[in-house]
Amino acid sequence: MGFKTGDFPPVDTETFLDLPLRDRVRTLALHWVEYGFGSPKMIHSVYVLKLLVLYMFGGVLVSTLTSGTGPFWDIGAWWDQPIVYQKLVVWTVLLEAIGVAGSWGPLAGKFKPMTGGVLFFARPGTIRLRPWRRVPFTAGNTRTPLDVVLYLGFLAALGLALLAPGRASQSLLERLPDNTSGLISPALLIVAIALYILCGLRDKTIFLAARGEQYLPALVFFALLPFTDMIIAAKLLIVIVWVGAGASKFGKHFANVVPPMVSNSPSVPFRSVKRAHYRDFPHDIRPSRLAAFMAHVGGTTVEVVTPIVLLFSTNHWLTLAGVAMMVVFHLFITSTFPLAVPLEWNILFAYLTVFLFLGYPNSQGYAVFDMSSPWLTLAIVVGLAFFPIVGNLRPDLVSFLPSMRQYAGNWASALWAFAPGAEQKLNTIEHRPTLNQLEQLRAMGYEPAVAEITMQQTIGWRSMHSQGRGLFSLLYKHIPDIDRWTVREAEFACNSLIGFNFGDGHLHNLDLIEAIQQRVGFAPGEWIVVWVESQPIHKPTQEYMVIDAAVGVIERGTWRVADAVEALPWLPGGPIPHQVTWRREDVDTPIVSHRPDTTVQPAE
Repeated sequence: MGFKTGDFPPVDTETFLDLPLRDRVRTLALHWVEYGFGSPKMIHSVYVLKLLVLYMFGGVLVSTLTSGTGPFWDIGAWWDQPIVYQKLVVWTVLLEAIGVAGSWGPLAGKFKPMTGGVLFFARPGTIRLRPWRRVPFTAGNTRTPLDVVLYLGFLAALGLALLAPGRASQSLLERLPDNTSGLISPALLIVAIALYILCGLRDKTIFLAARGEQYLPALVFFALLPFTDMIIAAKLLIVIVWVGAGASKFGKHFANVVPPMVSNSPSVPFRSVKRAHYRDFPHDIRPSRLAAFMAHVGGTTVEVVTPIVLLFSTNHWLTLAGVAMMVVFHLFITSTFPLAVPLEWNILFAYLTVFLFLGYPNSQGYAVFDMSSPWLTLAIVVGLAFFPIVGNLRPDLVSFLPSMRQYAGNWASALWAFAPGAEQKLNTIEHRPTLNQLEQLRAMGYEPAVAEITMQQTIGWRSMHSQGRGLFSLLYKHIPDIDRWTVREAEFACNSLIGFNFGDGHLHNLDLIEAIQQRVGFAPGEWIVVWVESQPIHKPTQEYMVIDAAVGVIERGTWRVADAVEALPWLPGGPIPHQVTWRREDVDTPIVSHRPDTTVQPAE
C-alpha cells in the first residue's frame, strides 16, 4: 500500500465482473484478509488530519477561548475544568450532527461529496425516516421546511451553548471554590435538548447521526443536575455504554468482527499478523483462536470488567490502571479505522475516561454512593439501561446504537440486488444532493469496471460477517440468475440516499424502501432486498425478510446463527439452512430477472 496508490484486488478488470457472484465474493474476501479495503494511506492521512486539526485542536481552542480556561497549549490548565468537558461534548455533538465527524468520507462510502449530514438534513424534499409509526405528527417520509428549521435550530442552539461564556454555579463552587469559569447555562442546554428530541422524533437519521444515545443523556445531566451529581451521572453513563457494548459481544457474532477490522487497519502493516486472525488462509477464513481471544478477552472482558472496576474503585493505582486500559482500548479502535469511522467518538471517550475517573476520583466524593439521593441513582441507572435492555430483547423496536451493540457484529443488515440496469433509477430521485456511489467514483476519475469492483469489495466485507452468509444464501435461493444482477451492501448504498449510516439496518429497512419506491417506481422483480434483524439475546435465530420493492415483503423466516457462523463467506457448501415462516402466495419465487430500460438518465 502506497501513500497515493491503494491495493486494488489482483483481478483482470475486463473479465472479473463476468465471473459468478460466489467466485467474486471469494476473491474479494481473500483480498480483504491481507489488505482490507486497500485504501491508499493518503485517505487515512486525511482522516488523521481532520481528527487532529478540526476536531481536537478546533474543539480545545473553541472550548478554552470561550471559557477563560486557556491558553489551549497549557493542557494542565484546562483538562480537568468542568466547562471544557461540557463544551467538548457539545462540540462533538455539533460535528456529528453536521456530518463531518463519524460516518464521513470515503471509508464510510461518501466519495463525492465526502459529507452527508447537513447536505441532506438542511434540504427540503430529501428522505426523512421517522423512528416509530405511532408517534403523532411524524407521518410521511419527505423532509419539510419545518424539519429543516428544527435541524438548523438544533445546530444554532449547540453553537450558542458552545460559544457562550460559562455561568456561575453554586453547586460547582461548593466543591471547587476557586473555579472562575462556571458551567454552560442550563437554559441554553434545555433549548438544545428540546430540539434534539424533536428532530429525532421527526427523523431518526438525525438523532442517530448526532449520536443521541450517547450525548443526549449527558446534556440532560449538564442542564438539570447539581455539579457532584452531574459528574457521578456521567460516570454511570459511560460505564453503561461500555458494559452494554461489552455484554452485547457475548455470543457467536463478535469473533467474526475482529479479523476484518484488523485486516483493514493501516496500523497493522504485516500480512502475517492479519492472516493469523484467520484459521487457515486462504482455505478457511473463519476466525482463528487468536481472533477469538482478541474478541472475548481483549474486547469483551476488558469492556465489561474494567468499567465496573472504575465505577467502584477508590484506589488511585487501580483506577489509573483501569483508565490506561480504557484509553488504550479506544485508541486501538481508532487505529483500525472501522468503516463507520467513529474516530471522534473514540477520542472523546478516551478523554472522558481521564477527566471523570482521574480528574474527579471516587475517593474524593465522586463515587456512585455519593450521589445526593439513592433514588436519583436508581432512576438514572434504570433510564440509561432501558433502551439497551429493550433493544436486546426486541431489536425490532430499538436501533442497535441505543441498544449499545457497537462493534458487536449483531447488526440488522441487508443486501440490495438490482436487475441489470435498474440501479440507475435511483439517480432519478429529486432533491437528492448525491448520485449513486458508482457515479461518485466515476466522477473522481475511476474507470467503470474499477469503480464497480471497488464497490463490490464491500459485499466481500459483508460476507466475512455472520449475517452476510445468511443474506447471500437468500439471494442464491430467490434469484437464480443472480450472477447477472448488481449486488450492493445496503449500509454503504443508503448513505447516498439519506446522508448517514453507522451499520444500523434500521436506516435501510422497509421505511426507506417504501420511500424510495414512492419516488422511483421500480417494476416487480427489479429491486430485491434481503434484510435481517439483529439476534435477540434470548433466541438462537435471526429473523429475515425478502422484499420486492414494488410488491412489499414476499417472504419471512429465520436462520440459526450457529449455521451462519460456521459457513465460509463464499458458501462453497451452498446456502445455509433457513426456516420459512410466511410467504406471499401471489408472488412467484424464485424471481425471474427483468430487463429494464437501461437508458435512464441520472438526475441533475
